[in-house]
Amino acid sequence: MIQDRAEILSNASVAPGYRTLTLRCGKAFGAARPGQFVMLSVGDGPTPLLRRPFSIHRMVAQGAGEVTMALLYKIVGEGTAMMARLPAGTTVDILGPLGRGFTLQEDYRRIYLAAGGIGAAPMVFLLETLRQQHRQGEYHVFLGGRTRDDLLCREIFEGLAHKVHYTTDDGSEGAQCFLTSPLENETRRRPPDVIMACGPMDMLACVAGIAAGLKIPCQLSIESVMACGMGACLGCAVRAADDKSGYLHVCKDGPVFDARSLRL
Repeated sequence: MIQDRAEILSNASVAPGYRTLTLRCGKAFGAARPGQFVMLSVGDGPTPLLRRPFSIHRMVAQGAGEVTMALLYKIVGEGTAMMARLPAGTTVDILGPLGRGFTLQEDYRRIYLAAGGIGAAPMVFLLETLRQQHRQGEYHVFLGGRTRDDLLCREIFEGLAHKVHYTTDDGSEGAQCFLTSPLENETRRRPPDVIMACGPMDMLACVAGIAAGLKIPCQLSIESVMACGMGACLGCAVRAADDKSGYLHVCKDGPVFDARSLRL
């Protein structure tokens, strides 16, 4: 874990209400794994008081002594609204990489990735890493959103995956249904070696149920509000499947979990 000042290279709109923040960081951030996150302080004053957690979206490049990293975010409150106004050339305080990422086993060949809304953010880093490590694999992306504007990173996914399945709540793009419908259909037709997902909790619970019913390994990246990112505040608790364990914490036990370890 490193605390550093990172230079903003760009802060660009990618869809209505969504932006990508590209940062120049110290070389230690090059050790980040897909699924890990960083805690970002978006201002130097007392407001907002707490850092904000963001999944690592992409590791764009690595050079001598530095790393270029991208964070995809949605403007939802005061902190992210301030973040959207940060110009290139300024610096932000960053802490990371934090948490447990996805487990990438060598025997995974057919992999299904499910991303709902801003849950697409860590899945790009994951898919780019998979393509680098397993060039002969087969990758399907199930991308869902409320409207077509919430289907993020479409060009990236289409360039890396064998097939991208689109769903929207309003039918403005792809099938008008939840992404779990085509995911279940495709999983029954051609079972994958693993399902990896990130998105709203209701979606993840459904994905976990599909995987459990068909006895397919499943890894879930949990989105959670958190204050510290290091397990001190205990504010990001999720129920463990094992009653003896009680609760797990997204920041240090996750954010990526084996679906069987959670009670969703």
